[in-house]
Amino acid sequence: MKGSALTIVNNTNGKQIRLPFALMKQAVLGKRYVLDVILVTPQESRRLNSLYRKKNKPANVLSFSLSKTEGQIVLCPRQARLEAKAYDRTPAKFMRFLFIHGLLHLKGYRHGSRMEAEEKRLDAAFLRP
Repeated sequence: MKGSALTIVNNTNGKQIRLPFALMKQAVLGKRYVLDVILVTPQESRRLNSLYRKKNKPANVLSFSLSKTEGQIVLCPRQARLEAKAYDRTPAKFMRFLFIHGLLHLKGYRHGSRMEAEEKRLDAAFLRP
């Protein structure tokens, strides 16, 4: 992970998602935070979710803090596409929201009203897709 503030690895057979990952990462975690974003298949997401959260289903997003200045966000684009309608969002907008959600977990936020308010604020700030 050393050498780059943001690395995106696409481990799916699909196209890479077009989102302002670097801008969003910088807005939440700062320039010096080193972040890997890993796009995975539902099978890999299920394996990771089972291993780290004891849940036998694919996760749409997982966050892993490696240190105060390094972390990983694992996104499952297919899972996000499947869930987007339930959240009344397009797949791209839901992926943006999930990335923001993961960033906030890396920053130390836990689920609750404070996190939800920050998600709404940041989501509105990056209204693109």
